[in-house]
Amino acid sequence: MARKSARIFVKGNEAVAMGALAAGCRCFFGYPITPQNDIPEFMSKAMPEAGGAFVQAESEVASANMLLGAGACGIRAMTSSSSPGISLMQEAISYMAGSQIPAVIVNMNRGGPGLGDIGPSQGDYFQSTRGGGHGDYRTLVLAPATAQEAYDLTIKAFDLAFAYRNPVLVLGDAIVGNMKEPIDPWKPRKVPASEAKAWRLEGAKGRKARLIKSLFLEEGALAEQNKRLEAKYAAMQKEAAAECFETRDATLVVVAFGSIGRIAKSAIRALRSAGTKVGLVRPVTLYPFPDKVLRDLAKQGKRFLTIEHNLGQMLEDVRLAIRGLADSDFFGFYPGDLPSPDEFEKPILKALGRR
Repeated sequence: MARKSARIFVKGNEAVAMGALAAGCRCFFGYPITPQNDIPEFMSKAMPEAGGAFVQAESEVASANMLLGAGACGIRAMTSSSSPGISLMQEAISYMAGSQIPAVIVNMNRGGPGLGDIGPSQGDYFQSTRGGGHGDYRTLVLAPATAQEAYDLTIKAFDLAFAYRNPVLVLGDAIVGNMKEPIDPWKPRKVPASEAKAWRLEGAKGRKARLIKSLFLEEGALAEQNKRLEAKYAAMQKEAAAECFETRDATLVVVAFGSIGRIAKSAIRALRSAGTKVGLVRPVTLYPFPDKVLRDLAKQGKRFLTIEHNLGQMLEDVRLAIRGLADSDFFGFYPGDLPSPDEFEKPILKALGRR
């Protein structure tokens, strides 16, 4: 990492765009949808200035397939959208995973199901962490909680995408995307020219032609491809990451991600000041999920409360992580409403057996 430059005041959406540019993104394809429109707006000016290409596609379907084409050529490329738009991209994302094409997809999650509203939600957790489209595949999923993390994790997303030749999803929401706060921009290492040299499509140029595909019709070929993908997903487990806050002496551990993790942290600080022993685990990677962090805490006899801005999705992964050792209570804040730290204090106290 190069030395940080002067601190600047930006929206989370703008931080994503700036992180992509710092990471060497040189193609952006997108289509307008609230609450992520600051990203394509920023990129429409900044990408040509960086020597890259910006395309407002005719639809989310088109933008995802353009992303597939750029990734197959070894170009660092990105698209961004919000929940209904990400749903339209799922076929192309499955093709990218099956073809082992790197790509970065940003989802600033909005309320649903259906068109829902333009406010925050975490209702896309299942879609994000279970592949989202057809077939057996996974996308790495990073969940920023601050504008700084939106910048940092977007840079990381590009590195992971090319390290694993796999789509990487940055999952934010209307809170993360639209809040404005200071960030410290920084320059990552320069992308080596050889990054995708072994597999990218660039014309045969005196060598045997390459083929990138997700169609395997020969006897046993698809089974072998799925074995390779399975081994890759197993290797991804070392990327699991989480923030642990005040967990050492906590009786109860709250598990929350993204903007809700940040809001829960404020509630925990208030409760801590009143002597309540509660802590927080905020998964930074949703896939791979930080199972070991939670399991180690469960072995210490901790109790758990999962808080999400949905009807209960990450809860399944929390319970799988601590199965046989503990269980987790759940508090779901309904999409369509905007939570505050005060509203999390009561369910935390209830999970501790206090009314």
